[in-house]
Amino acid sequence: MSARPHLRVVRGNPDDEELAALTAVVAALASRPAREAGRARRSAWADRSRLVRGLPQPGPGAWRASSLP
Repeated sequence: MSARPHLRVVRGNPDDEELAALTAVVAALASRPAREAGRARRSAWADRSRLVRGLPQPGPGAWRASSLP
């Protein structure tokens, strides 16, 4: 193990509870899998949201389009 500390307080005087809370947060973020950190983009071919029909736009003939599949 190295003698150099992993965390260093640059400013202020944190008490033991504050240092423990900071250490717990940093450890939790470091142990999180990389896949959860960023959501994977779905390709446009696999995106099913394009199949959902949107609302009819107001204007001439909109009442007719509201009953079409």
